[in-house]
Amino acid sequence: MVVTRGKGITKADLVEDVARASELTKKDAERLVEIVFESIIETLNSGEKIELRGFGSFRVRERGARRGRNPKTGAPVDIAAKRIPYFKPGKELKELINDTEPGDEQATDDES
Repeated sequence: MVVTRGKGITKADLVEDVARASELTKKDAERLVEIVFESIIETLNSGEKIELRGFGSFRVRERGARRGRNPKTGAPVDIAAKRIPYFKPGKELKELINDTEPGDEQATDDES
């Protein structure tokens, strides 16, 4: 991965990583990344959940209409209902982010 601390990763970085790892041209890697993103968007738009084992799941949550306030004037504002994408990280991803080995928790439980 090309990621440096504090920089993050862009779609272009992702395309570059896919091209390098799969030995595809950048154009083919870009199309592959686009296909994955389009598939995720289409699936969420159809109301289905996406579950990627070891990574996490995507789904759409419904937010009801509500009454808010304009922060500048304090006047009441009607906020329409909307659907928002939601990502829930999987256990393995959480463990990788926290630098723990999958199964570490179970090993300590067995020793007790």
